[in-house]
Amino acid sequence: MGKKDISYREATNEIEAILEKIENGEIDIDELAKEIERAASLLQICKEKLFRTEQEVENIIQQTQETGK
Repeated sequence: MGKKDISYREATNEIEAILEKIENGEIDIDELAKEIERAASLLQICKEKLFRTEQEVENIIQQTQETGK
């Protein structure tokens, strides 16, 4: 699944699943780095989505305040 294809909810669910596997010792040491790398990538996707959403909300608020004057 590419960066553009995953929703925020899907990313956070996958991060939680990876963390659960790590906490439960279900990840083989040979796959640990790969899973950590995937989690880091998902965290970056979430961060970008949150930033974009924050910008959109700020723009909406600003537009609402300008039209309300």
